[in-house]
Amino acid sequence: MQPIFIGGRVKTKPHLSILALISFIFAFAVARTFTILYPETVLQIRGLHIHHFWYGLATLAIGGWLGISIENERLNRVAAILFGAGGGIIGDEVGLLLTLGDYWTEITYTFIIVFLALVSILILVVKYAELISTEFTEFLHSHASFYFGILLLAVSISFISETENTVVITASSISAVAACVIILAYFVQRMRMRQTRS
Repeated sequence: MQPIFIGGRVKTKPHLSILALISFIFAFAVARTFTILYPETVLQIRGLHIHHFWYGLATLAIGGWLGISIENERLNRVAAILFGAGGGIIGDEVGLLLTLGDYWTEITYTFIIVFLALVSILILVVKYAELISTEFTEFLHSHASFYFGILLLAVSISFISETENTVVITASSISAVAACVIILAYFVQRMRMRQTRS
């Protein structure tokens, strides 16, 4: 259960992010399958070509409105399902919207994979934040963090020195800075431990 504040009191609310994510994946799969099986089925009204993006937008808006305006456990679940499904239907047409005409572009699959990966990681981080914090603190106290930092720094420097690709250089520079922070944190922890013992 996830805590929320209502009227100065803390109430618990069911985890709805997983439900919305499953609904997103299911709606995307159904929309994509339907389009593959029936590519010629398109709603046209007076010369207007109505893409299912609009159904997704309406479903997303209804789910969002229910979620923010009514506090009821069952309706919250319905809102999460509608919100996720609307996002999945819109996600199916991301390539069409970005390219202004190419429904079958690979951008859609790239977008969906990146989106699902980020949302899944975010859900796990939020759900297990305390455990992750404990594990990370223990890792920083161990010798493994020092060795990992050295390895990450060496790999980052080798990538920086071997390429002229701006993206690779930027990513490697960020990982090199992270490696330096890990190494520095290791030495700070060691100094604190020595001060505590003496």
